[in-house]
Amino acid sequence: MANPVREILGGVGALARGFGLLLRRPRLFLLGALPALITSLLFLALFVVLVMNLTDLAAWATPFADGWDEVWRNLVRGAVAVGALAGTILLMVVSFTTLTLALGAPIYDKITDLVEQELGNPPADSDESLWSSMGRAVRQSLVIILASLLVTVLVFFIGFIPVAGAVIGAVLAAVLGGWLLGIELVAGSFDRRGYLTIKERRRSMGTRRLRVLGFTVPTYLLLAIPFVAVVVFPAATAGGTILARQLLGVPELPRGAARSAPVPPVPPPHGHPQAPPA
Repeated sequence: MANPVREILGGVGALARGFGLLLRRPRLFLLGALPALITSLLFLALFVVLVMNLTDLAAWATPFADGWDEVWRNLVRGAVAVGALAGTILLMVVSFTTLTLALGAPIYDKITDLVEQELGNPPADSDESLWSSMGRAVRQSLVIILASLLVTVLVFFIGFIPVAGAVIGAVLAAVLGGWLLGIELVAGSFDRRGYLTIKERRRSMGTRRLRVLGFTVPTYLLLAIPFVAVVVFPAATAGGTILARQLLGVPELPRGAARSAPVPPVPPPHGHPQAPPA
């Protein structure tokens, strides 16, 4: 059984390695930050509107507390406000990822290719048509956004629990939102190897949950900070490719070895992909 601490640190390390790879290529790093900047400006405006109306939203959602003692009324409405905020951030982070990946698709494809070439054993070119690939990506992104919306509703209602609801809701938002984020960020490397469905990604991620969460939770929390996301997103794309290779058990070639020879696409698995500890 894999060491839990090592697995979590391995996930954090994937994000750190993503930063390291792109910092050596500042032009690509800056290009990757541009779509994230555009999306950040849009989402920041929406977030400001939400924060300005958060008190009114909490009061609207809890009319039953109007006649309560002020202390209990404020506790419940405060918990609801925090739950609404945590749930909205979750939805925004996942939607931010989907929109940014779509907006900067050629750039993020180049980042994924860079990581594959850098680490060796890159996949062969896919024979899937561009339109087929785009249609599948849109459908899958809508499914992930819908799932994040359901989690947002769950987090909102958990916020009705006084005191503890705010903490539980925030933790659930980070864990479940991070997981959904991970499904998006590993997609590029999985697709290139013939793993084309969300179910296959989830199965593979499930074999090493702690490593996945070690990558996705810090990434989620960083992407939730306005404008920090601009710097983090290109590195998260690179880190997602590194994590995907670890989940699929793709070996890295030592430095100096030939790294450009592609390997054939892997057929979709019938069971859980098994990857050796990395």
